[in-house]
Amino acid sequence: MPKTRIYLTGVGGQGTLTATNLLAQIGLDNGLDVTAGEIHGMAQRGGVVASTILFGGYQSPKISPGEADILLGFEPLETYRALCFLAPTGVAVSNSEPILPIGVALGREAYPDMETIRKATDQQADRSFFLPCLSLAKQAGTPQAANIVLLGALCALELIPISLEQLQTGIRDHLKPKIVDINLRAVELGAAAVTRHD
Repeated sequence: MPKTRIYLTGVGGQGTLTATNLLAQIGLDNGLDVTAGEIHGMAQRGGVVASTILFGGYQSPKISPGEADILLGFEPLETYRALCFLAPTGVAVSNSEPILPIGVALGREAYPDMETIRKATDQQADRSFFLPCLSLAKQAGTPQAANIVLLGALCALELIPISLEQLQTGIRDHLKPKIVDINLRAVELGAAAVTRHD
């Protein structure tokens, strides 16, 4: 199995850690060697949430700057901030719809325009994909499924040793029954969106 290091980042309430735990559990279910870690000090107040998943026998969950093969960004500003972790050969897969920090919402600070974020990402990454995860999640049935939209896109790109089918099985096995169908729709929408991405 090829070694793969994934750096995941978002803000509190987006399900970044749920996505991390789900992906790691699916990896274990399928016999993969998985190491994972998380940092979420201010997550409940909309603060930054960062986590890591490493496939292939890593002993530590730490990813240093320039080492991530994949940057999975649940919020575009956090994708921007985490670009330093991405290897020059790495791939960025990100939500394109901002969740405004409190300072921006109150008019005290400015949010970078998406063109700036996309340009910086394109300069750092070998390839990048920005998807309207929040809109797609609403289309699936709930905005809370935006994290699963992003996982669907990631698995559809075949960048990690977890297939779309394995992700769908994992959702059935590990999420509450009442939210399974919505999340399966979210996977399909994320996969379709990244397949159409130019």
